[in-house]
Amino acid sequence: MDELVKMVLDETRDKMEKSINHLENELIKIRAGKASANIVDGIMVDYYGTMTPLSQVSNIGTPDVKTVAIQPWDKNMIAPIEKAILQANIGITPEDNGEIIRLNVPPLTEERRKDLVRQIKAEGEDTKIGVRNARREGNEDLKALQKDGLPEDEEKNGEAEIQKLTDYYIEKVDKDLDLKEKDIMTV
Repeated sequence: MDELVKMVLDETRDKMEKSINHLENELIKIRAGKASANIVDGIMVDYYGTMTPLSQVSNIGTPDVKTVAIQPWDKNMIAPIEKAILQANIGITPEDNGEIIRLNVPPLTEERRKDLVRQIKAEGEDTKIGVRNARREGNEDLKALQKDGLPEDEEKNGEAEIQKLTDYYIEKVDKDLDLKEKDIMTV
């Protein structure tokens, strides 16, 4: 296979892989009624005037399946951490005892579970669009190479490879969504 075709395939694979990684990161943040330190990922805290990730100003753990415990390294950070959690709107009100902030994860109602399933399906559809856009860009690159002298059969082989990649990543999206849906719907 032509070196330029390999480059187009590698670039397309990288774009599709980034779409999948983004989906997996988004799915981790969606809670399924179980406590997970991931639900506070991305929360930024005002650490003496500098916006800092929560994980860099505290220890985050899950002592049981319904609780996330956040222990700030600096006791003066309890109020700013609580404020940041409330502003992040994760649907959980923080409780503190002066040393540790606890987030008690409420059990999900049937309606909330269905909303979360709709949310993950929307994320999945966005990811599939990203994968298809990568396919389209890869095919356009191959057509441009053909105009520059790439043999037509090489271009067709490249398009077939890109389609195989697309099928593989779309199937991976569906598997990830099915796993997360089962996780959410399990009471």
